[in-house]
Amino acid sequence: MNPSERIDQMIAEIPDWRGKTFAAIRKTILAADSEIVEDWKWMGSPVWYCDGMIAVANAHKEKVKLTFLNGASLTDPKKLFNAGLEGNARRAIDFFEGDQVDGAGLTNLIRAAIDLNRSKLKKKAPAKSRAKAQKTED
Repeated sequence: MNPSERIDQMIAEIPDWRGKTFAAIRKTILAADSEIVEDWKWMGSPVWYCDGMIAVANAHKEKVKLTFLNGASLTDPKKLFNAGLEGNARRAIDFFEGDQVDGAGLTNLIRAAIDLNRSKLKKKAPAKSRAKAQKTED
């Protein structure tokens, strides 16, 4: 099975509110940017990438947790982050039974994470370009 099929299967195997919440989170993430890629890591965790890792999600007994790899570096005007706030890098959103997924707010966080990933790539690119230019001059 490819990662998307594994995620489909995982969601289908969660028959309660967590499965529906997980599906809504996933739909929002994938709709945020056409270049987002799903993967399956760490023995059963869906992970989303776009020019670097964006987030990982897990269904726990009483919640669905969406953890952003670089969440501490993201602006969160809607105050969606409610877990991992003391960390230097990661931030998470814990969804509990009855919580609604704020599609617009989550989309903004996803896009901010992608922008951060891309800005990191741009910072690395000039050094590589300079090295290539020097090699061709020699």
